[in-house]
Amino acid sequence: MRLRHIEVFQAIIDTGSISGAARQLNVSQPNVSRVLNHAEQQLGFALFERRSQGMSPTLEAQRLIPEIRELYNRLQAISALTEQLRKGEGQTVRVGAAHAFGQMILAPALVEYRQQYRYVNVELVTEHFQTLCQNLLADQLDFALVFGQQVSGELVSEPLFHSSMVALLPAQTAVSGPVSLDWLCQNNLLMMQQEDPLGHVLHRALRDKGLQPANSLYIKTYSVIADMVLAGGGVGIVDLFTARRYADQLRVVPVAQPLPFEVMLISRRDRPQSQSTLQLKQVIRTRLWELARQCEVQIHVGQ
Repeated sequence: MRLRHIEVFQAIIDTGSISGAARQLNVSQPNVSRVLNHAEQQLGFALFERRSQGMSPTLEAQRLIPEIRELYNRLQAISALTEQLRKGEGQTVRVGAAHAFGQMILAPALVEYRQQYRYVNVELVTEHFQTLCQNLLADQLDFALVFGQQVSGELVSEPLFHSSMVALLPAQTAVSGPVSLDWLCQNNLLMMQQEDPLGHVLHRALRDKGLQPANSLYIKTYSVIADMVLAGGGVGIVDLFTARRYADQLRVVPVAQPLPFEVMLISRRDRPQSQSTLQLKQVIRTRLWELARQCEVQIHVGQ
């Protein structure tokens, strides 16, 4: 017997009639009759006697009933499990992110995601690039949102967005347009560390121009650079998302020389992604692009 035969057989047993089985299965009565006739033809014996009071199982069908009921219950359990998997019930998505993405992108993205997929558990870790890569390789994360950088062959990267870094200046600074790297160095540029994904781009640009900030601090966390500028410690260069957080307190202007950066998702090459993970990644993509457009418009208007 095929699965469709079993479904019809069980529905007739449950309801006692062709019409009742059709209602239970949400199909037409001719469809039920056609499937039943096909099953009986394949088996070579009748499953039901058609009586005025309804369908009565034959002796052969009565012997089949316990086995079919057990199988039918298993089919229902499989259907329930697949629905749980579709909703993500009981699943946990482990996501990592660079610190700069925690508040501006991941926080609202996770709120939106939990509203849509409330059955899914989410674990969020914010760390620096190297630590996130190590956590992925140790199978402690499903994926991470990071600034673009070369990754090992065991990881796969998915580019999402690219733009240029911007300068953060004290709010009272009288600057009406893009600032040069030379100007920034002369005004106490607070530096990213060289091994940092964005710091690598900045250090290379300074070397190409033969520039070196005098007595500069080397800071690993972009928000700390912004806090230092806010405290009067100099000027800084950061990504768009960190700049957006401080746009009401500091002056955000473009840098005359492009300092490109890329945002990407990284994950293990040998690990398939669950449906819940793919859904969260899509929410993050949407939130990232919305925020990036807002940042770029704000900087353009502020020039």
